[in-house]
Amino acid sequence: MMLKKLLLAALLYGMATPVNAQSFTRTDRAITVNTSTGVVELQFYSSGIVHVLKSPLKKMQEPLSLSVIAKPVNASFSVKQAGQRLTITTKALKINVDINGGTISYYNLTGKLLMAERVNGNHSNEGIKQEFSLPTKDAIYGLGQHQEGVMNYRNHAVTLRQQNMEIAVPVLLSSGGYGIFWDNASATRFQDQDGITSFESAAGDVVNYYFIDGGNADGVIAGQRKLTGNAPMFPKWVFGFWQSRERYTSQQELVGVVKKYRDLHVPLDGIVQDWQYWGKGDSVWNAVDFGNPLYPNPKAMVDSVHQLNAHIIISVWPNFGPQTKIYKEFKEKRMLFDFKTWPEDRSVKVYDAFNPAARDVYWKYINKNLLSKGIDGWWLDATEPEQGNPAQSDSAQTYLGKFKTLRNAYPLATTGGIYEHQRQTIPNKRVFILTRSAYAGQQRYGTMTWSGDIQGTWDVLRKQISGGLNFSLSGIPYWNTDIGGFYSGTKYPKGVADPAFQELYTRWFEFAAFTPMFRSHGTNTPREIYQFGKKGDWAYDAQEKFINLRYRLQPYIYSSAWQVTAHSSTMMRALAMDFPSDTSVLNINNQYLFGKAILVAPVTDSLYVSRANGNTIVDFNITKSQNLYLPKGSDWVDFWTGQSYQGGKKIQAKVPIDQIPLFVKAGSIIPFGSLQQYTEQHADDKLEIRIYPGADGSFTLYEDENDGYNYEHGIYSLIDFKWNDKAHTLTISNRQGTFPSMLKTRIFNISIVAPGKTTGINTLVSTYNLNYNGKQIIKVIK
Repeated sequence: MMLKKLLLAALLYGMATPVNAQSFTRTDRAITVNTSTGVVELQFYSSGIVHVLKSPLKKMQEPLSLSVIAKPVNASFSVKQAGQRLTITTKALKINVDINGGTISYYNLTGKLLMAERVNGNHSNEGIKQEFSLPTKDAIYGLGQHQEGVMNYRNHAVTLRQQNMEIAVPVLLSSGGYGIFWDNASATRFQDQDGITSFESAAGDVVNYYFIDGGNADGVIAGQRKLTGNAPMFPKWVFGFWQSRERYTSQQELVGVVKKYRDLHVPLDGIVQDWQYWGKGDSVWNAVDFGNPLYPNPKAMVDSVHQLNAHIIISVWPNFGPQTKIYKEFKEKRMLFDFKTWPEDRSVKVYDAFNPAARDVYWKYINKNLLSKGIDGWWLDATEPEQGNPAQSDSAQTYLGKFKTLRNAYPLATTGGIYEHQRQTIPNKRVFILTRSAYAGQQRYGTMTWSGDIQGTWDVLRKQISGGLNFSLSGIPYWNTDIGGFYSGTKYPKGVADPAFQELYTRWFEFAAFTPMFRSHGTNTPREIYQFGKKGDWAYDAQEKFINLRYRLQPYIYSSAWQVTAHSSTMMRALAMDFPSDTSVLNINNQYLFGKAILVAPVTDSLYVSRANGNTIVDFNITKSQNLYLPKGSDWVDFWTGQSYQGGKKIQAKVPIDQIPLFVKAGSIIPFGSLQQYTEQHADDKLEIRIYPGADGSFTLYEDENDGYNYEHGIYSLIDFKWNDKAHTLTISNRQGTFPSMLKTRIFNISIVAPGKTTGINTLVSTYNLNYNGKQIIKVIK
């Protein structure tokens, strides 16, 4: 060990002898360069994706990656050496390697510098560090989800270690159209300061990262998913409205909530059962079974939910109390860690999800005790799962090595086990997992990540926007948040009885309607819509309005999900994704696009409820406004009024309590479905097609069986809509594909949006009703 450390020090601090003229070897897929500071290996996963490995030793030992599932390919690259510089050219990149120092620079084929390493990688103790120089004009995003409200990480630092509310994904995306995936799962410090951008990890023998030249943000994300896997389709019911609470205390209460929504005719697709369905006390913590006597017949409970045309998911943790059967089996097979988790009772232990045999045991209990009763999906809580001082868990030994080297990948391992097992067990039912933590590659496992146990305050609400956007920019497309914040009791002890909380919750609710999962959850106070009053009460009416809007947008949302699966798209889009040349958007942390058409500007300030002299005052007499910026490069149409605005300008938008600023990009085509009580209540034989004029545009309507994996075998349909703005002509293409329940004929109600016409949530009289039977239609629309 001492000899190895001396050798590392000698190589890293310039004591090595110069290299000779024969400085590299190559294959069709990689090149290995012997530099004065060690070995540098570049592997090609495409002409624009380069895997860089650096070792101070003469022999490269490639590290384990749980994220990357792709393999290197023949990139048809050329190599030229001129003195101490090696130039590698692919169809997309020119890469210079400094043979003397081992540093690498990346250029596009026009010679533009994209990014450069500053110095060769450094070792310190057991860790590893690499510094980069990025163009000063580039904004940088990604890194998972954090709670500082930061959008652009220039001149910021953040620690990447999985914790409740902190999600570590070491993916950096630049507005310059390139990205870095730092493939190291140990705790990592990211920093951008004084022109130096660096990753420094607590463990690692070699520098290990991927450079991704995507040309733009979508291209970088597509490259990341090429490496780590595509996101499968969720069942359609995931995109409806979900009601949850910490916690429903009996099966009667849970079913009663679904019945109440049905009686009120308020749409609902899902209900969530949180903890203690297994019983009370840490000794039976997370038994992965119904042990609570208030759930005497869980199969009947699930059947009742299904009969009400809703779905149910259930909370499962990665840790277990000592009196549970699953704990005893894990203990017998030595598959438990001994470090602090939650609850803090040290008798509660976490299972080794890195062990495939342990994942088998975990699934065995889930399958036998929960899936067999008809549970539709999994709420995998606390997937961090270590919650103490990291030094306490560093030495824990996993199946694959020290926990210290793998800690950030734990959520990837545990969700992956559920996904793979369910697909084997019931291959005709799509996997749905709601998880509190995530890691690079987790999108391939059917996961939806939420932002953790956040506080219910206005500033936290605003911070969720940048947190969710940067999470999406890390390559993982599905994210959501507890509406109203998980904790509300400190700020709003009266809960739903306090109009101040009602205002916060309503604004949060309106924001959540434009996130991938629309889900109410929290502790301290109940949050079902009827807790906020009845029809005619402002908080109730605003919530019902946005639930109905969510359901009307289902064709748009489900088609956007298809773009995520088929084309590596992103549903919740930072403005820099679509307008990278508009420098005004690079730091905007409170606006985004939902899909590629709808600009959302959530209201994150209290405007109508105030406190004075201990009294709460609600005043709706004056409609307030909110400032926002419309990105340059497009015109924009106000969703609520139909008024058009030129991009590149700041405007004020009216924000009554039941309205947030929504603007549609000119040229957009958006399909609106009918009002439904759940996503599959009936097929949309009549779709309202809204055209937002001012530019050419297109939209692809995607439809399938709404569940199952037949879509992976081409069992779905696509209908393309194209709008020629100058000619005022709409072209509806021949339908591509088919599936058994597909509508053979239908009506498209076509409307052109204009001031006061075809605006807002309501279904209005259309301009043209087109009967569509799968054959092309070309129609001039005035």
